[in-house]
Amino acid sequence: MTTRQIANPQIKLWMAAIKPPMYSVAIMPIWVGTAVAFAETKSLNLVVFSTFIAAAILILAWENISNDVFDSETGIDENKHHSLVNLTGNKLLIFWLGNLCLVSGLLGIIAIAIWQKDFTVIGLILLCCALGYTYQGPPFRLGYQGLGEILCFFAFGPLAIAAAYYSQTASWSINSLAASVIVGIATSLVLFCSHFHQVKDDIAAGKRSPVVRLGTAKAAKLLSWFTGGIYPLILLFVLLGMFPVWTLLSWLSLPFGFQLCRHVQENHHLPEKVSNCKFIAVNLHFCCCLLLGLGFMLGNG
Repeated sequence: MTTRQIANPQIKLWMAAIKPPMYSVAIMPIWVGTAVAFAETKSLNLVVFSTFIAAAILILAWENISNDVFDSETGIDENKHHSLVNLTGNKLLIFWLGNLCLVSGLLGIIAIAIWQKDFTVIGLILLCCALGYTYQGPPFRLGYQGLGEILCFFAFGPLAIAAAYYSQTASWSINSLAASVIVGIATSLVLFCSHFHQVKDDIAAGKRSPVVRLGTAKAAKLLSWFTGGIYPLILLFVLLGMFPVWTLLSWLSLPFGFQLCRHVQENHHLPEKVSNCKFIAVNLHFCCCLLLGLGFMLGNG
């Protein structure tokens, strides 16, 4: 009985450190970019798609792991029991594990470029990696200046979707750019929501996240505006003929949007209660982007 009581909290800490649900953030840009390509070209290279998905997961693993390493250097994770560095007590091991994930992911992207005989995709993904590094990596640490959401928008929105679309078509598309705005906003909401419960730790470490700068009450209102703005944008792109009508399926994710905004409005000042809001944001992101991509797939005729 004692062993179970000890083991279960440890398993929970490891699962919180690995963050399995968060990897939909890596998958959805590739899914949506590929879906737009399929809608426009009526063709799909499953080998490229699956390779890109695997590479994206590995690259996001590098970013998450390296962020734990960089945060351990500033002291911001002192009270974060599910930090990989705190769990293992071996910062060097975690650092090199992250680098292994990065190299493995980039090898997948290089394979796609070789198949295409075109290195454009590598350039786009390297730019995504550069933005990911500047978020927490020294000497930049732009996330500490409150710029993380902007970096996140471009890395997981326009750049990642352009790369996914290009990997299928070796060309560019204004429609994929429009889709990237939706995905970029939805992804940035996940990061934005991760700040509400750690305001005290952020202030102590000198991190000026948007929630720290605005205060939790104003940040909660801003969250509602950006969450609510996703759906009129999708409708606008449908009315402009850029998105097929089927992409309105993404509106089925609205219940998650209402749940997120209501939960944060009611609990923005209560760290223990609001700490799960990023997982509601992940649900919103996953459902909205999955259905958006499905809408492109169904509307390809």
